[in-house]
Amino acid sequence: MDYVTEIDARDLLCPLPVLRLRKALAHTTPGAVLHLLATDPAAEIDVPHFCTEQGHDFLGSASLSNGVTRYRVKAKA
Repeated sequence: MDYVTEIDARDLLCPLPVLRLRKALAHTTPGAVLHLLATDPAAEIDVPHFCTEQGHDFLGSASLSNGVTRYRVKAKA
């Protein structure tokens, strides 16, 4: 299994989760998969929208415990 970078943006509000994701994507290799952990309900809209605008692949999301959602993003090639 490939290593996945995990970005902890729990308890941060918009736009900080997406800004943390953008910063991590700028320093990763093309095709790498990142997991963003966020509690901000706006991230449900913001993360897919950011991926579409920037050319990254939004691989989906999953609800975890304590109101945390994990967003999976693949860096553009």
